[in-house]
Amino acid sequence: MRIDEMDASTPLMSQLQQETGSITLVNTITVPREVREEFLRNWRDDASFMKAQPGFISTQLYQGTADSQMMINVAVWESTEALFKAFSDPEFQQKSAKYPDGVVAYPHVYQKVAVEGVCTA
Repeated sequence: MRIDEMDASTPLMSQLQQETGSITLVNTITVPREVREEFLRNWRDDASFMKAQPGFISTQLYQGTADSQMMINVAVWESTEALFKAFSDPEFQQKSAKYPDGVVAYPHVYQKVAVEGVCTA
């Protein structure tokens, strides 16, 4: 799987170095239709690994409608430190290398924003 930056001005690695509270990783992924089943098998394996890591809260995978090639993984973590530790684990790195060719991921880390009268942080 190739990993590209969602925002070139704020690379994922710089985001993972910033200490935070709870964060949400939104990973937009292009998955060619012909490798979708293989991708899902690998993602299930990765998600099972991540679920066992300290600081993991939840994850959900979404697919675009109408047989879209776009998927989004939304994962909530207690902190960037916890996500970085799990992401850097050699076992996870080995698992990530098994994705089929043509899969491109655009991971980015987010924090909640409070907007008065609409939502809280």
